[in-house]
Amino acid sequence: MQDKITVILNYLNENKTRCSNSAAAEALGVTAPELKKLLGERRPETSWLVNYGTGEPAGYTADDKHPDLYRTKRIIKSAEVLTRNLDL
Repeated sequence: MQDKITVILNYLNENKTRCSNSAAAEALGVTAPELKKLLGERRPETSWLVNYGTGEPAGYTADDKHPDLYRTKRIIKSAEVLTRNLDL
């Protein structure tokens, strides 16, 4: 599971694109709360995973967020798009 999470995080960091927690969780076959536990401590690399409605990473301080988080308005909101892009 951690390997797949790493693949997703690497993809989001390389492409500087946010993704909803629900899309990532569905792509991994886990719930959003389980995904948050698997991610561990808040850090810039995980801040690309955001709340679907707000586009914000839940509970992150300004220091926890990636400096390029708002570079684009694009947010991946579909597990299908994420899995297609990553071939999970």
